[in-house]
Amino acid sequence: MERVNYPTLHQLFIFITVVEQRSFSKAADVLYLSQPSVSMQVQKLEDTLRGVSLFEQTGRKFSLTEAGEELYRYARRILNQMDEAMLVIEELQGMDRGRLRIAADTTAGVYVVPAILGEFKRRYPQIKISLQVVNRASVQEQLFSHQADLAVMGHTLETPELTALPLRSNKLVVIADPSHRLAGRKAIPVEELGKETFIVRESGSGTRASTEKIFAQHGVEIQIVMELSNNGAIKQAVAAGIGVAVISLATLELELASSKLITLDVQGFPVERQWYLAHLERKRLSPPSRAFLDLALSMRG
Repeated sequence: MERVNYPTLHQLFIFITVVEQRSFSKAADVLYLSQPSVSMQVQKLEDTLRGVSLFEQTGRKFSLTEAGEELYRYARRILNQMDEAMLVIEELQGMDRGRLRIAADTTAGVYVVPAILGEFKRRYPQIKISLQVVNRASVQEQLFSHQADLAVMGHTLETPELTALPLRSNKLVVIADPSHRLAGRKAIPVEELGKETFIVRESGSGTRASTEKIFAQHGVEIQIVMELSNNGAIKQAVAAGIGVAVISLATLELELASSKLITLDVQGFPVERQWYLAHLERKRLSPPSRAFLDLALSMRG
């Protein structure tokens, strides 16, 4: 029988990372490798496949060839099966060792998850923990691509593939600098904010989606003056008098205590939202993942 040369798991993992990061340089950063090393491994993979091209270049952009798309589909399935095998082995070892991979949206990742992880680490110091803090779209992508075991986010897809458990209330409020013209007014009509300039999160953010939905329901078109990628930058811009913003109350403890920012008494606010703890319905949770889930739910109060 002719000996067949198969790709290594290492090569497949690098290939998958390049595809999911949509960039050789970003894949190199994630893998802590140099970009030439990543390119070399992909080239070796193509050589193993008898010279089949997996990517095609168009200017600065690249896309998968038909062969690349097929290989990605099977490679992802292979690595998912390896993840399942590792979980079974971890179960045999109980909580003596293992890993926990959490993905969280940018607000929950800074203001909700760390307290739970702190308690988890005190109880299970031997477990290796990875926390990826990204926007909502990326959180869901990490969950469905099996790069995360659990996810904490403000919005979840309504799909039977996902189990989402309420974790904590997330109140959205309108903030302004203390000298704002609406400071101190009671029951401000939502329509009044149509005259204001807004500082918003980037597209893909759960808070951005909620903000747009809230004002669209009132027939108010907000005037966006600035897009920023994190809550800290938004708070600084609002404090500087650049505009108003809708933000989670969980992020404001220090600013409200120091009177650096105020919340406006707008009709319908605060808006009640939820953060959810989510996992794939069919994914077998490892002992560390199950322990984190149980702990997080026990700390909801």
